[in-house]
Amino acid sequence: MSVRKIIAILVALFIALPAHAVSLINDTEIESLITELIAPIATAANIPDGRLRVHIVNDDDFNAFVMGGEDVYVYTGLLKQIKSPAALQAVVAHELGHTIGGHMAQMASRMESEMKRAMMIQALGIGLMVAGGNPSLGAGVLAGAGGVAQQSMLAFSRDEERIADDLGVDLMTRADLDPNAFITVFEQMQEKSSAIESRINPSRVNHPLTAERLKNVREKIANVKIAKQDKNKIAKQSAQYELIRAKLIGYLDNSNMVLTKYPYSNKNDDAIYARAIANMRGGNLDAARVGTHTLISRNPKTPYFYELLGDIEFQFGHYDDSVDAYEKSLELLPDAPQIQTALAIVLVERNKPGDKARAAELTRTAILSDPTPLAYWTLAQTFDDGDGRSDWAMAEYYNLNNDEQNAKAYARRARKKLKSTTPEYIKSGDILDKKWSAK
Repeated sequence: MSVRKIIAILVALFIALPAHAVSLINDTEIESLITELIAPIATAANIPDGRLRVHIVNDDDFNAFVMGGEDVYVYTGLLKQIKSPAALQAVVAHELGHTIGGHMAQMASRMESEMKRAMMIQALGIGLMVAGGNPSLGAGVLAGAGGVAQQSMLAFSRDEERIADDLGVDLMTRADLDPNAFITVFEQMQEKSSAIESRINPSRVNHPLTAERLKNVREKIANVKIAKQDKNKIAKQSAQYELIRAKLIGYLDNSNMVLTKYPYSNKNDDAIYARAIANMRGGNLDAARVGTHTLISRNPKTPYFYELLGDIEFQFGHYDDSVDAYEKSLELLPDAPQIQTALAIVLVERNKPGDKARAAELTRTAILSDPTPLAYWTLAQTFDDGDGRSDWAMAEYYNLNNDEQNAKAYARRARKKLKSTTPEYIKSGDILDKKWSAK
């Protein structure tokens, strides 16, 4: 495959990376807004500034979860469907409620006290359902489980959900956010699930039914004092939220679905954004460029529209224009590793005097804050063939992709070419000494 073809695949704004049988989407615009939205909730939960990390899961489920207390995983299905930034905040507040409540630790303790060794497989099934919020996920594992123990565990996980809802409302209140967003979420969930839930025995599922949760949070909210909301801030965040929803739909849905949701009669920024992205994906670059220029003319200080323009011009083969657009994006948003990497890729492809040196500078800066496989792959392209530094960068690329064989092969090649005093030589040794987990 030619370098051009490889770059055409890798330069897309959405770079999906395998992670435990799911794909994560890396996008500066989406991650930045969600981080801003959940920051007050994290503070209310006594999580230190900068410790809560956002991960976007490429999956259409209406779902989110928190792992380890500091990693928030939000599904694209939730982002595309949830109605407002406040509703998203409520979902995250609920998930942090699980963390505050110590529910996973309590679940483990309960399993130990109520289940013997023969029941542990069934317990794992329930754990999966709690973690995923999907009763079908653990259904096969639960088949044939002992009735008394199963009912006890299901009741326990239903109690967890009620407690997490209550704690989520408390977090929203402490963060001076409107907890009524919980009502919005549950009303939307009820629209989706009411027909199914009407046929469900509440004692046979691990979550309380949505109608019950809606009733509970209404009673809880009636007894809390709600802070006055900043309407200007809410309006700004809502507009930004509509843009990231449009971006996801533009990238992830087919063109017919995009036009159904955002017909040409809709002249709002989010609709133009979704259509420009869909047109780019479909190869209609002229229309994509026209739409993006319209967005830039309306919003000359929004870095992400220049980022999109850089991608479009690159696909045209207009490298100078692509570089200019990405440079403008970085001028407006200097600390953006993904945009730095995208610009570096275009510079490597253009290959004018000084381009590779600038690309190396950009990728090294990106790696300091976000060491992705793509950044290392791009860094490798900035060195000449036979340069040990290129072999080291490729070793790091394969290391991050958990490819032990290739990582070690490139690390050995690097050490044969590099001086033993160089950082790349030492880092290559670290890869060779690494204890790899069993696959």
